Amino acid sequence: TITDVLVRIEHLDGRVESHLLRPATPAVTLGAATTRLERAGSYLQLGLQHILLGVDHLLFVLGLLLIVRDRWMLVKTITAFTVAHSITLAIATLGYASAPLVPLNAAIALSILFLGPEIVRVRRGQTSFTIRHPWVVAFAFGLLHGFGFASGLTAMGLPKAEIPLALLLFNVGVELGQLGFVLMVILLERAFRVLQVEWPRLVSALPGYVVGSLGAYWTIQRTLILLGVIR
Repeated sequence: TITDVLVRIEHLDGRVESHLLRPATPAVTLGAATTRLERAGSYLQLGLQHILLGVDHLLFVLGLLLIVRDRWMLVKTITAFTVAHSITLAIATLGYASAPLVPLNAAIALSILFLGPEIVRVRRGQTSFTIRHPWVVAFAFGLLHGFGFASGLTAMGLPKAEIPLALLLFNVGVELGQLGFVLMVILLERAFRVLQVEWPRLVSALPGYVVGSLGAYWTIQRTLILLGVIR
């Protein structure tokens, strides 16, 4: 009820069928062979769903967007985040390294909390290392988020023959979802500017405080889980 599972069957006549079972669809009728293209589509879809349903990952990206105002710096920052999580996603999926899930989730929440005060500093016209060099912070925390992405693949028990294809398409799906989210936020911001929408000061400050508050809540909650205080 909490994870996706890959069912892969190799028939004696050489046919291969592969199915992705999810909590909402936990059953499948066996017998029909699946093509390599169909299996690739499953991994691509899995990557898209993982990023779009991963609220903590999207919240971190939103925090970066609220800090970075320069277009070129935004490209550098998102690229650094992408490169970093692609590295650790590959390392973890290929089995060269791993990170315990509970401490990892707490660290990811802490990365979101870290951005909250930085967003407030930007609004106040202040500066910091993160504001001057957001791509460095994006790369450092991107390494953590990559291990989080990898949990979506490693938990399925991929056969070795499928790992290269799954890794590539899953990562492409993640990047497409992330890029779509970034473009949506940028287009919304530009639309408000063109329409000359003037938000009340409290409303305009709300996104930054939402990022910081949710980051703080998740950090406390996941730390308590890590310490065994709550389950």
